[in-house]
Amino acid sequence: MRDEQTAAPAAVHPLDADELAARAEDLAALLADTVAGGASVGFLAPLAPDAAAAWWRERAAQVAAGRLAVWAAHDGERTVGTVSLAFPDKPNSRHRAELVKLMVHRRARGRGLGRRLPATAEDAAAAAGITLLHLDTETGSPAERLYRSVGWIRAGVIPDYAADPAGTLRPTTLYYKHLGAAAATG
Repeated sequence: MRDEQTAAPAAVHPLDADELAARAEDLAALLADTVAGGASVGFLAPLAPDAAAAWWRERAAQVAAGRLAVWAAHDGERTVGTVSLAFPDKPNSRHRAELVKLMVHRRARGRGLGRRLPATAEDAAAAAGITLLHLDTETGSPAERLYRSVGWIRAGVIPDYAADPAGTLRPTTLYYKHLGAAAATG
């Protein structure tokens, strides 16, 4: 087994609807690993592989409709990380998007993917004219520390927001980040 800390960087690229659907089982393995590792990403443990793959296949329609953008990090054929942007459908909110489902496989951690994946989404959002991103993450989680370290601003905490994979209600912390011209003036 090679040392994951010194392995070559994983390639990160956007997934179109067809590629997302074709990679559903591989993405499901990443999602299952994330849930098994205790991350609160919307699912309870244990997460069945077929349920995880079905969830990813449902995202393909959102990608095709332009309501979701998904990037994946690949190490060879294996998906080792992902991040998405969810776009609102209301006319008064076209300037913003929500960063969702940042996941890095436990075997691929320590290689900078936790920073590179959101940076990729942030760059794409800014290029598309998005000036504000927001997210929520479990309070006190490693993800929360990561977001703070890369410039996300804490907006507040909501108690008992979502159940963790074990089913225990946990608080979530809301974050936002200005992009582009808004970042310089915000």
